[in-house]
Amino acid sequence: MPDQYEVRIRKEALKFAASHMTVFPDGTKESLHGHQYQPSISIVFKDAQFESMIPFSRFKDAMKKIAKLWDEKVLIATENPFYKPHRSGREEHEFELCGKRYVLPADEVVLLKTDNITCERLAEAYFEFLRSELEELVSRSGILSMTVYIEESPGQGVAYTHAF
Repeated sequence: MPDQYEVRIRKEALKFAASHMTVFPDGTKESLHGHQYQPSISIVFKDAQFESMIPFSRFKDAMKKIAKLWDEKVLIATENPFYKPHRSGREEHEFELCGKRYVLPADEVVLLKTDNITCERLAEAYFEFLRSELEELVSRSGILSMTVYIEESPGQGVAYTHAF
């Protein structure tokens, strides 16, 4: 295996607190509850030459953007078969999940295009957000892979790795 380098970014300032309800295949779900999520990323690349430098700040800025968007929000999986949106406007988001009706302030809801709100799916959604924010940097920098780790409580989380 040729030489490679790995950058890891994990900072307290990148945490976000969010609520969710995990849905199970039988149509049951957890009650609405929240976590203090601690994200971290790992970027593996092949070249550490001056011309190929990867600015850590670009990754941290994108991670801060996610924290700002998701912090103190209720995360809803719009692709879940048990999710039925009823009314979404500037003031309220009304929906049904597993047969229960919810009405929440619209500015406190984040709709994620995924099938569930689990650490696995959050890690994948977090990666997709980073990739879209950093597409140009990722495409020209010789990055071999990126891993997103989402910890929902100390010592418990999931890693999602994407190879480029």
